[in-house]
Amino acid sequence: MVRVCVGGCEVNSTLMDETRGHIMKSFLGCVVLAAGMLLSTFSHGEIMVVVHPSNAALFDKSAIQRIFLGKTRAFPGGEEALPLSLRETSVASADFTRSVLAKTPKQLKSYWAKMVFTGKGTPPKQMDSSKQIIDLVSNNPNFIGFVKAGTDNGGVKVVGRF
Repeated sequence: MVRVCVGGCEVNSTLMDETRGHIMKSFLGCVVLAAGMLLSTFSHGEIMVVVHPSNAALFDKSAIQRIFLGKTRAFPGGEEALPLSLRETSVASADFTRSVLAKTPKQLKSYWAKMVFTGKGTPPKQMDSSKQIIDLVSNNPNFIGFVKAGTDNGGVKVVGRF
């Protein structure tokens, strides 16, 4: 153990080394956490919300949220809206849930459990692929769905990108 004079008083150098070590570990932990958050932001893809080409309604994020959360069963123009979702285990579904519905996948699952239990709603029908959603939406003007950006969207109209 070495004693060092710091500002007129003696300080145990071992204690100083330990304190510096704790500070560095905390700092490095923060750097790693921030880098992870930044990388996770960029690792997810863009989501497109799609409707039938004949749907003339105007959509904003709030209108899309209301449809996918079962708060309304109609498009902004008044026609019946039937939402389609990708499986909850898909990355695109998690991205949509966070960026559009402002919930985590766990919060959304809990939300729908409560809605179903109280008889106030049913969750969107889950599909296995973006292609299935495109096929269904292109053939039925009542469907609305979301797909991964870059999906061939022939036959549907994109009303939102998130």
